[in-house]
Order: sequence, then structure tokens, then C-alpha cells
Amino acid sequence: MFDINILHLIEGAKQAKGLTVIIDVFRAFSLECYLYDMDVKQIRPVGTIEEAFSLRSRIQNSVLIGERHGKKCDGFDYGNSPSTILKKDVAGRTIIHTTSAGTQGIVNAVCASEIITGSLVNAKAVAGYIIARQPHTVSLVCMGNEGVRPAPEDELCAEYIKSLLEGREFPNLDQRVNDLKNHGGEHFFDRDRQEIFPEADFYMCTEYNKFPFVIKIEKDEMGFVANREVVL
Repeated sequence: MFDINILHLIEGAKQAKGLTVIIDVFRAFSLECYLYDMDVKQIRPVGTIEEAFSLRSRIQNSVLIGERHGKKCDGFDYGNSPSTILKKDVAGRTIIHTTSAGTQGIVNAVCASEIITGSLVNAKAVAGYIIARQPHTVSLVCMGNEGVRPAPEDELCAEYIKSLLEGREFPNLDQRVNDLKNHGGEHFFDRDRQEIFPEADFYMCTEYNKFPFVIKIEKDEMGFVANREVVL
């Protein structure tokens, strides 16, 4: 049995210990799964916009993807929307990614022994990876909205992963995912905000257990690297 802790927001990331899962369902770590499904070469998460531009100057043919307050960062190639990114624009290229919540969790999880990311689209793979690793301590960090306000979708994802780790049934998952339309995902159905929060993003980010891999965070001389690792 693992010692499983559910933590919250940037402060929770700072407190996380052991094998740490940084959860951001809408949309950072759902997007990164879709990016690897589009055959990107590599993803490099960074904390700041300035770091993103600096890294682009060092990595030829890289792509800047990111948001602040949901909106695409000025000068970036794409925002944080999986439904708007075209495979032809990203396949085979290095992605530099910064967001208000998800990537902030990575850079703040300074006490973690290992970091992977989590979302509904790969929740079962996340649980399978943890079970295979058999860590003593697991921290599930719900990054919420901009890392400062709780978000129902991240809490749901953490609860679901915990149930998988504990071998428990998780009743009404379909209903609870559907409930996010009116409790956590309302902005995806606002006709006036479709340019920033397309409705298609909601459905892409809630297609649970779509991908059989986790995204593992490592570090090299240029910073963090988010690598895909298939869970058998």
C-alpha cells in the first residue's frame, strides 16, 4: 500500500514528496499527451515566458506553445488548446511549453523524488506506472486554475487515480466527467470565449484513459524535459 497524499495548487507542489504527479486536466497535460500523439520530437516545460523565448533561441526549429490567463502568449506559435494545433506544424519538432498552472507545478515540485504529469486522458497509465514503480510515497498535486484556485476537474482526476492505486471501484465516472460541463468546464461552452476555450477542448481533455503512456519529467543542461514513457 502506498502513502498517497492529494495536494493542491502551487503550495501543494512545493510540499510534494516521493513520486509526484502534477495534474492539470484543462489543459496543459492533456495537451502534452496529444502533442506526443502528433509525433513531436520532445517537450520542454518552462516556468516563464522569458525562459521560453530564451530556449527557442537555442533550439533550432522549436515551437512555442503556452498561455497566460488562458490566452495565447504574445509571440507564441500556439496557445494551450489541443483542438487548434495541427500535426503538420509540430511533428518532429521540439515544443517549448509554459502555462499558468501545469508547468508551474513542475518547477515548484522541488522536494519530489520523481515527477510525472497527469490528466484524465492518461489516468490509468499514470496509476499503472506508479504501481510498477512501487514508491513509498505518492503525491497527487491538483494544480487548479492558475495554480491558486481549486479546479473540479483536477480534483476528480486525483480521486480517480487514487482509486486505481487502491484497487477500488470509482462509481459514476462518466456522470462526474459530464458534470464538469457545468462545474469546472463552463468556459468551454461560452459562445463569446470560443477563440480561447474551444468547446472541442473540453471533449478532448475529458476522453479518459485514451493514452497508454505517462509523461516523465527529467532534467538536462538546458532545463526540464517531458518525455513520453509507454506503460505496458
